[in-house]
Amino acid sequence: MSQDGPMRPTRSTELDAVVIGSGPNGLAAAVTLARAGLAVQVVEAQDALGGGARTVDLGLADGVVHDLCSAVHPMALASPFMREFDLAARVDLLVPEVEYAQPLDGGRAALAYRSVERTADGLGRDGAAWRQLLGPLAADREGLVEIALGDRRSVPRHLVTAARYGLGVLEQGSPAWGLRFRGDEAPALLTGVAAHAITPMPSVPAAGAALMLAGLAHGVGWPIPRGGSQAIADALIADLLAHGGTVVTGTEVKDLDELPRARAYLFDTTPRTLVRVLGSRLPTRTARAFGRYRYGNAAAKVDFVLSGPVPWARPEVGLAGTVHLGGSRAEMAAAEADLVAGRHADRPVVLLSDPAVVDPGRVGAGGRRPLWTYAHVPAGSTLDPTEAVTAQIERFAPGFRDVVVASQAIPAAEMSAHNANYPGGDIAAGAVTLGRVLIGPRMAWDPFSGGLPGVYLCSASAPPGPGVHGLGGWYAARRALRDRFGITRLPSLSPDAARAG
Repeated sequence: MSQDGPMRPTRSTELDAVVIGSGPNGLAAAVTLARAGLAVQVVEAQDALGGGARTVDLGLADGVVHDLCSAVHPMALASPFMREFDLAARVDLLVPEVEYAQPLDGGRAALAYRSVERTADGLGRDGAAWRQLLGPLAADREGLVEIALGDRRSVPRHLVTAARYGLGVLEQGSPAWGLRFRGDEAPALLTGVAAHAITPMPSVPAAGAALMLAGLAHGVGWPIPRGGSQAIADALIADLLAHGGTVVTGTEVKDLDELPRARAYLFDTTPRTLVRVLGSRLPTRTARAFGRYRYGNAAAKVDFVLSGPVPWARPEVGLAGTVHLGGSRAEMAAAEADLVAGRHADRPVVLLSDPAVVDPGRVGAGGRRPLWTYAHVPAGSTLDPTEAVTAQIERFAPGFRDVVVASQAIPAAEMSAHNANYPGGDIAAGAVTLGRVLIGPRMAWDPFSGGLPGVYLCSASAPPGPGVHGLGGWYAARRALRDRFGITRLPSLSPDAARAG
């Protein structure tokens, strides 16, 4: 949603709540508060709204736009907030025939379909093991979401699913991760999903991400928004404006005094920004705790323009909305270990998405189409990843170089220029560690507390972590409604409720 130029807040303005940052979490918080009848303003440092859900014209080809950060949204159909908001009624969410694929050398590939059975049938002797591990999680989507995407303080109700998930995580997060599978396709397929966490493997956090995301692929699918990720942000912005909210762009907040007076401040930022803005107002102990918050390794992005589809050695890979490139389980684990040691992997893990697989409207003049990729690199890397990414794609798609028309790279060190929540290229807004997953950004009963009354952290640095799901914002807004405004009945977020109002 375009703006007519930067708008700036007025310090004398009295508001109920101010949200700093307009990523999906910040917008989810703002929508929730505005739906409760509060006066809400969103303040964004960039000139465009959306944070990690922006789609932009990079000027590489006429009619071709690119997703600046996220392109595929495994949690868009499963997130309790997005379901309450009824995102699927507002945005055309396109689910590919193949949810994700893992090419292997020799023209082979493992394919994950929405159907657990169809996926298992393609995994040969490991089909039964895949079905046993992921079938029950996919069948109880509600339970999987409750345990994996909760606020980390609520007791799960789906105890059987929680136990299955926990046991699966312990297995796949330990040296025992190789005992279940006998071939190389199934473990590679699961490890490609685990690599989304950009963390050492095997590890409990990586296994937790793998089982959650793979279970959701079978349970609801990994959709791609028609037209690009901006469609999700625009739907949230439109609802916010329709309920009296306001937005301010092009304004980097450096101190709390620059913001309007309000009863609640919600930070869709990393703890680093929260500490900087609150300054000496923040208790020393809290500032120190946030100061110990760890950031992780990074992603370096490459956007391509192609003259046609990627020429995969295994053609069925071209049906996938997401492709994980890295080869075998052992190769991907070694590549992630290189990052921990501060080295660039010779063959980095690469994530790839060709949105035109499900959205023909993304094809521009002359058949030009976007290709979204990023490679895992050490934090703060200044290396241009274009050649490394190209080589990994060419490894599994001979002739790829021949269909490349143009490309543009964003090294990890420059990612924060587009989104301050990605320091050093850390797109997870913090290292994916066991402590962060279980406890939150600091040791506190309320993981959304910003350390002062009325101040909340609602970004991907808070539970349940990274992803376009809006849950960090929703959970924080619910606390603000209760604690600051005495509102215990949550407002409806559905489009029908908006029309009725």
